[in-house]
Amino acid sequence: MTANAIPLEQLDTDALEDSIYRKVSWRIVPLFICCFLFAYLDRVNISFAKLQMASDLGFSETVYGLGASLFFVGYFLFEVPSNVLLHKIGARIWIARIMVSWGIASACMMFVQTEFWFYTLRFLIGVMEAGFVPGVLYFFTQWYPSTRRARVNSYFKSSICLCGIVGGPIAGLILGHFDGVMGLAGWRWLFLLEGIPSILLGGVVFWLVKDRIEDAPWLSAEEKQVVLSRMAKEAKPATPQKVKDIWKHPTTYVMSAIYLCLVMALTGLLFWMPQLIKSAGVTDTMNIGWLTVIPYIGAVIGNLLIGASSDRHRERRWHMAACATLTAAGYLVCALFPGQLLPLMIGMTMIMTGIIAWMPIFWTIPPRFLTGIAAAAGIALINSLGQLGGIIAPFMVGRIKDLTGTATPALFALFAVSVLAIALIVWGIPKRYYAKEALQD
Repeated sequence: MTANAIPLEQLDTDALEDSIYRKVSWRIVPLFICCFLFAYLDRVNISFAKLQMASDLGFSETVYGLGASLFFVGYFLFEVPSNVLLHKIGARIWIARIMVSWGIASACMMFVQTEFWFYTLRFLIGVMEAGFVPGVLYFFTQWYPSTRRARVNSYFKSSICLCGIVGGPIAGLILGHFDGVMGLAGWRWLFLLEGIPSILLGGVVFWLVKDRIEDAPWLSAEEKQVVLSRMAKEAKPATPQKVKDIWKHPTTYVMSAIYLCLVMALTGLLFWMPQLIKSAGVTDTMNIGWLTVIPYIGAVIGNLLIGASSDRHRERRWHMAACATLTAAGYLVCALFPGQLLPLMIGMTMIMTGIIAWMPIFWTIPPRFLTGIAAAAGIALINSLGQLGGIIAPFMVGRIKDLTGTATPALFALFAVSVLAIALIVWGIPKRYYAKEALQD
């Protein structure tokens, strides 16, 4: 045997672990992908509803931008309490509750008549959905070792791409073909038909999800032991942590600032993509829906390739920085070629690919300095503070568009936000949280 050869027993152990984790992933990841798909449909279907809703109800661009933003106010206020409760109650019950309540709130958007109820329901959807994404990410930390997390996070976050791929055509179909059915506008049907599946999926989560590895009936005793042994090897802080400990880490604030930039870059495009395409001369709602698919197809391919590369090379910093650079370049392309469909589609594809690939790598860092309930609360805090970007960006784009008649200045601003994120990624996070040694067994 050569000095660099891997012992046969190690190969056997790795192969067994890979086999078990494939089984684990097929059991839980597709379900959460499906859940996240409808979470995002319910979150962003407002961008397609606006194509009819704004004119029907007489809403200005500023009113729409503020309503889109208020989702994130509710999300911000209730994110940390929701994840602390998830840690205490368990993922199965709490995530099921989240899904049922946000589905009901989203479906109720069909009854909106005034600005007040538009603002109120957008806020309530944020309150009800708070804790879902960080809750699932925390759930993954209880099942997957750090060396597998970027990949599984990338699968989960690919739901955003899937939402864009199926959401645009579905929204265009509903808006175009359900308009006037039973006397209801197409945008009202959109909220109803996309809210019901979330309620049903809540019941599926309650039935299928198990909080602990030990409780999974679909794993044998030997398979459970392999997974538990692997999780026991994970590096953890030397002393137990409490919720208050999340405030002691400067990295928490740096991570929050990076995520704020990321969410601004995402929502600045997410809530305005159909309008940007319309500004390039496309007026048919079905065609707009199909064109929104293109950036997401590019994003899902880039996300899976970049996530796998990050895990394979056990490298986080430069993968994240490259994603942020791609996002910044995409915004620059969109800003420099306003109203031109081809450059716009290329730029939006660059933006979405950078953002979607950036997120799963980003979420591998918090468990390096937080554990236990502090990890649950810390992931929620970072996500919550970052969601402030969702308050700022949609309102900013709407306000600038009302004042100037164009979204171009806002696109330049989002380019600058992405450049700031690059600097924070490279210089703001301590090197020890990026170190390859921290990712090894």
